[in-house]
Amino acid sequence: MKKYLLAAAGVVAAAVMAAPSAVGASAETSLKPVTAPAAEPVAAPVSLPAAAPTRIRTVRSGERVDAGQGYTVWLTEDGKHWAGPDGFENFRSVVDGNIDRSHPGVSHQSEGSEAGVFHSGLYYGTRKAGRVELTDAEGHKTVATLVALPGRSDWGVWYAHTGPSKDSPAVALYDRAGKLLADLPARTF
Repeated sequence: MKKYLLAAAGVVAAAVMAAPSAVGASAETSLKPVTAPAAEPVAAPVSLPAAAPTRIRTVRSGERVDAGQGYTVWLTEDGKHWAGPDGFENFRSVVDGNIDRSHPGVSHQSEGSEAGVFHSGLYYGTRKAGRVELTDAEGHKTVATLVALPGRSDWGVWYAHTGPSKDSPAVALYDRAGKLLADLPARTF
């Protein structure tokens, strides 16, 4: 029982010390840290809330979606289409056998300039997609917009804009409860 009381005291002390910085006040405090005796080290479990799922926008086949900054995406039964400010159209198939829709997965395509990067891709193999998240080399996270055809297909499209970068961010697909389903590691070019 003693170690549980010490763990609870440690959690309360950590919360009190962190509270001023959470509201923009100075993180300095006159509280002295609470430490457990060396004979009984205690690690209090930390549970972080899952990020809220992203609303999936349902669109008709061929309906053009303004993805911002001159980019457009649209879906057909065959896959993802997108065009940039130059008007050049691109395509990523979901029916040519290059992706395995029997397991959750995520793809990533990107193009950009010194002004910023447009990222997009497919999420597939699940009807429970909750969000797609990009993480850059500094740990900054960007939540993507999700788009799908009617009927809760087992695939859809995601897109996001980030600042300019020489590296490709990590991309992760989560379900609606916040569980990681699939990811792609960051890459340096």
